[in-house]
Amino acid sequence: MESKRLVIIVLIVAFLLLIPLIAMQFTGEVNWTLSDFIVAGVLLLGTGLMLDLVMKKVKKTPVRITFIMIILVILLVIWAELAVGIF
Repeated sequence: MESKRLVIIVLIVAFLLLIPLIAMQFTGEVNWTLSDFIVAGVLLLGTGLMLDLVMKKVKKTPVRITFIMIILVILLVIWAELAVGIF
């Protein structure tokens, strides 16, 4: 069961990274380098693994939802900072 969840997380991350890769083939608006893909992959994979950990370890639903929201907000803030430099 554990390896099945890990495979699903990795496949979702790979699918999400395929979106900009395919977009780069059709437009010049998307211009990612290898380092962009690596950083995005690490962020998405880390987020997926942290969400999986919360889902496994936290039993109370309100606490679980709170942790999930915090993790997603942290992901969005880091992503926005790397994309446009909000700070």
